[in-house]
Amino acid sequence: MTEARVVTEHPLIITLQDAVAGNGFLARITLFGRTLMRQEGGKWWMYGVQPSAIAASGNNIAEAFLNFKNSYQVILFDIAQDSKDFSEFKREVERFFNEADSDNEDERMWYESLKTIRTQNCQPPDEFADLPRQSPESIPSSLTVDRVDAKDQTKFTPKDNVADGHSYARAA
Repeated sequence: MTEARVVTEHPLIITLQDAVAGNGFLARITLFGRTLMRQEGGKWWMYGVQPSAIAASGNNIAEAFLNFKNSYQVILFDIAQDSKDFSEFKREVERFFNEADSDNEDERMWYESLKTIRTQNCQPPDEFADLPRQSPESIPSSLTVDRVDAKDQTKFTPKDNVADGHSYARAA
């Protein structure tokens, strides 16, 4: 029997949906992204891969995710504050989402961790046992920024809702 390899960099898939009011508009932002989680100095740290410009920590993975989400919301609110209209807001949110970190190190580590999980006998730590497992290929990174206050907007339905969450990248 092969000994399980310990993985220290954990590739996560995140889903976030937010409503943001701006200067004359209301927007719904739906994000399917990537983060890398690791334990450092007794805390769990979540580093953004896409979007890349966020890092947050917590005493456990749930707290790190909540702090990451809160940091993300603050950035959205700041962009809304600085945008003169919806078009500018959408452009800046898309730029933020697609902007890579300066050396792409976290993205490289995310893919290396995924490769390790897929090619080695790896078990995630117990802290990740309750997270759903999802294939990254089934949920590609994406962002939609919709204006929801437009007069020609179709009627809203409960199917428009997307639950915030995070999942562990599945090996296969």
